[in-house]
Amino acid sequence: MKQLIEAIVKPIVDYPENVKVEKEESINRIVYKLSVHPEDMGKVIGKQGRVAKAIRTIVYSAAGSHQKKKTYVDILD
Repeated sequence: MKQLIEAIVKPIVDYPENVKVEKEESINRIVYKLSVHPEDMGKVIGKQGRVAKAIRTIVYSAAGSHQKKKTYVDILD
């Protein structure tokens, strides 16, 4: 999932070297924390959150078939 998130986000940002994805796993859920350069925040979120929602939709559908835990994607400031 980490590679999937990076593959989606890196082409749309101006600073791909600053894209970082961290994984936190607990008993019943997995949280992927995405951080990008402050200037790229608007590109990752998109107008009215459309890009962020699309990223989450792709990751959730891919994770649903591979993992039995609930998966979340957080975009950090």
